[in-house]
Amino acid sequence: MTVYLKRAGYSYSAATIHKYMNTQMGLRSIVRPKKLGTKPGKPHKVFGNKLDQDFHADKPNQKWCTDFTYLFLKNGDVRYNCTIIDLHDRSVVASITDRHITSGLAVRTLQKALDAQRPANDSLILHSDQRSQYTSKDFTEFCESAHVAQSMSRAGYPYDNAPMERYFNTLKNECTNLYEFRTEEELYQTVEEFAYVTYNHVRPHSYNGYRTPYQARTAA
Repeated sequence: MTVYLKRAGYSYSAATIHKYMNTQMGLRSIVRPKKLGTKPGKPHKVFGNKLDQDFHADKPNQKWCTDFTYLFLKNGDVRYNCTIIDLHDRSVVASITDRHITSGLAVRTLQKALDAQRPANDSLILHSDQRSQYTSKDFTEFCESAHVAQSMSRAGYPYDNAPMERYFNTLKNECTNLYEFRTEEELYQTVEEFAYVTYNHVRPHSYNGYRTPYQARTAA
């Protein structure tokens, strides 16, 4: 809400917006389901942090970030989303939701991004955390074959992948936490529409001077 008001030329504090949303509009926060725990697997290979929290990219397809998040159906069943964003304009370049959190899902998401964007050089950096899906033999070898240089956050330090954390917070606060999904098809379609339509083409982003990711990308 705050970003839309700023874009329209109004300036209000977050506290003021929160007050009026509560008292005038009757809106309340939604309690998220607890994050599921996972057992770490044995890493095939761990990479250093090439970004070092430098989340700026001069051109598209220089630096990408990726991560997984948990999404829930109405009956409590969990689904897993893997997303890749481009740090140049914060656009979503690939998003896939599935039943299992595997290295295969990570590979499929990266392949989808590469097919869609076709980076012109071999200098693409893909930043992730150190979870087993990204350190696995299947994923690291796929990155090598695709000439993608892996970069990884320090263990237990989410700030090293802050843009992904922000995207997933936005996805949940403005989309998935607002609905109850009876089927996985409803969930998958809603998440894709949010990523590729609402987030990329409609929602202004403060990083882009309150332009949408698409507007910033086409102006590059």
